[in-house]
Amino acid sequence: MRLVHLLRAVTVEFDLRGAEFAARNGLHPTDLRALIFLMDAGRAGTVATPGRLGAALRLNSAGVTALLDRLERLGLVSRTRDRADRRRVLLSVEERAEELGWSFFGPLIGGLVDAAAEFTPAELETVERYLTAAREAAARH
Repeated sequence: MRLVHLLRAVTVEFDLRGAEFAARNGLHPTDLRALIFLMDAGRAGTVATPGRLGAALRLNSAGVTALLDRLERLGLVSRTRDRADRRRVLLSVEERAEELGWSFFGPLIGGLVDAAAEFTPAELETVERYLTAAREAAARH
């Protein structure tokens, strides 16, 4: 149970940092989750669409539209038509969003990278396996 409690404490800390970032930048916490989803999709080379974003955030179509309207108005996200299928809308994060994120979360990310440097590759593999299993368990419930 100690690991579960530590994971919960880390989650609370990340949530507090996220809420602080959102408040400082006039965002709703859901806006931040959307930006994280879109940045992760970009890093993974995965196509991001409003439907996929809605499914990931458990939002209906109207909620996704309002969210994207807000993020686009702030210059954080862009919507473009897919050249291969003009009916499909593709989403991407604007450079401004990445700059805002790095300016706030950069020191936290640096601290996490420094902390990871204290572990052996085998230990990091174990941590990764646990965190992956924890994420999957949370997603199932």
